[in-house]
Amino acid sequence: YHGSMIVLIVAGGSGTRLWPLSIPEYPKHLLTIVGDKSLLQNTFDRAKKITSVDKIYISTEASHSDHVFEQLPELAKDHVIVEPARRDTMPCILNALQFISTRHDHNEPIASIHADHQIRDARGFAQAIKRAGEVSKKHGRITLLGMDPTQPDIKYGYIHKGDVFDSDNFVYEISSFKEKPEYKIAKRYFESGEYLWNMGYFVAPYDVFQEKIRSYADSKWSKQLDRLLGAKKTAERDEIYLDFEKEAIDTALMEKVPDLLVMPGTFDWMDVGSFDEIHQVSSRDQNGNAVVGDKVHVIDSAQVYVRNDCPERPVAVIGMDNVVVVNTENGVLVMRTDQSQKVKQIAELLKKK
Repeated sequence: YHGSMIVLIVAGGSGTRLWPLSIPEYPKHLLTIVGDKSLLQNTFDRAKKITSVDKIYISTEASHSDHVFEQLPELAKDHVIVEPARRDTMPCILNALQFISTRHDHNEPIASIHADHQIRDARGFAQAIKRAGEVSKKHGRITLLGMDPTQPDIKYGYIHKGDVFDSDNFVYEISSFKEKPEYKIAKRYFESGEYLWNMGYFVAPYDVFQEKIRSYADSKWSKQLDRLLGAKKTAERDEIYLDFEKEAIDTALMEKVPDLLVMPGTFDWMDVGSFDEIHQVSSRDQNGNAVVGDKVHVIDSAQVYVRNDCPERPVAVIGMDNVVVVNTENGVLVMRTDQSQKVKQIAELLKKK
């Protein structure tokens, strides 16, 4: 596929399960989790395998847009779409699509991808996105990428595949979306082979998005789109943005569109939302230990993840198995690895204080 494409990187998520690494002022996509680049920088590098830099846009929130400019010096300032506040993914994407539509051909596929996922196979990823772009343009339908589950997982929403739509490209119709399931249901999904994890990646030209929004989403979204189309200045756009109701694009649009398509992604993928997942994607020694940062000493321990972001303070872990120890300027976390989902509770307690 040699047609041109636009990539929208959605840099929203706050990463509350990654406290004390991630704090509201410095959310997950800005963090360096694996290697020496941030998740956002790695995503940007993957986007460059799909299209040229002048067709890459990032939508991010005002409170940390400076960090985005800092981390991506080669991206033109006017390619960072700054949201004045958090309003979830439907407002974010509607606003970004309209912004992009003022600068590009409306028949050019736009791929919406997340800034905070970990993918090693950048080539496989780029190829899948390009194929989805081709399919979306050819059939005038929004095309999602799903991931074949590697295990029953309760952290992700699922897509139930429908009939085969285009066997050359392994494209399926979507029969339904399923919320994050309980474990026994996740196990059933996994064993049936009929379900994909919903990664939240989708592709279509602007004209197709616009048509689906006007046909199937609640009329308030079409009204907001019309207001954005009429906006002349940034201040005016910001005012419209603040009027948006919070809603995820999944419920506002995707679940209402009857003719969506999905392609299984053929690359590795992880939404590194918690420390147990970070441990899985980090390089470990033969005892399963992963150490990040300086002055860390681990003795007689197995399956531990230790990260020290304060090089002036040594960290020692002795005789421990299956624990996470994270030392930063924002705080210290010590926990059993299987409790990773509860970090969110701490982040929320701290926010109340």
